[in-house]
Amino acid sequence: MIQIDMHVHSTYSDGSYEVDALARCAKSRGLSLLALTDHDTTSGLPPFLKACARYGVNGITGIELAADEEYTLHILGYRFRQNESAFEEKLAGIREGRDTRNAAICGKLQSMGIDIAVEEAEAEADGEVVARPHIAALLRKKGYVHSNQEAFDKYIGLNGSAYVERERLSAEMCIEMIRNAGGLPVMAHPLQTRLDDDAFEKLVARLKEAGLWGLEAIYTGHTAEQTFRLMTVAAKYGLFTTAGSDFHGAHSAGVELGMIVSEDFLPWARLGIQI
Repeated sequence: MIQIDMHVHSTYSDGSYEVDALARCAKSRGLSLLALTDHDTTSGLPPFLKACARYGVNGITGIELAADEEYTLHILGYRFRQNESAFEEKLAGIREGRDTRNAAICGKLQSMGIDIAVEEAEAEADGEVVARPHIAALLRKKGYVHSNQEAFDKYIGLNGSAYVERERLSAEMCIEMIRNAGGLPVMAHPLQTRLDDDAFEKLVARLKEAGLWGLEAIYTGHTAEQTFRLMTVAAKYGLFTTAGSDFHGAHSAGVELGMIVSEDFLPWARLGIQI
């Protein structure tokens, strides 16, 4: 058995660990593979890959994209070519939409008498992708809520009073974008769709037709029964299964880096590495 982690976030999006710390932690925990999958940005990948090489960890390129559905649906991408112009242009458009949303959320909060400015969220993010967790952290630090989760529940989550939707690409467009850059698209945390079995299989079949490569079956909090069910669905539709913790450091309390898998869990050569 080996340890890998194919779903990790850094300070380049909404994680609390810098990329060097992630690689160093992976080395200390004995991980054989680490993928940086920050939201909507590849900015952290060059220093991340250098850090992985320095510490002797197999590192691969990664990304996480949110798809436009009525439920939570995220697509991970792996082993894509870096500095692909069309890919980066689409990511820039996604980030622009995120910035517009952040400003609208802060405007709503201000209209409620809550002293939160988008410039403060940008400072909290320290120059990287500004996301709702940064706004949540500000709400907590200023005493409006006791925890980031309360900030989401009360204000900025789906049913929150300051929630603002943002433009997203369709799942098919996310998959096409990743594949056009030579990457491997995978459905992240499938259970977060909260679909029943029939609806979920219809979604998997639809995305397989669009070019989906894998399903994140081994994930933080999954029971053995849930993991087995996802592996069964993946096998039925000819998809590979992947394993990721969704580690955000201090922003994901109780989530540990690394997932245990068998040595033949994936065709490692497809990821450009040897285990």
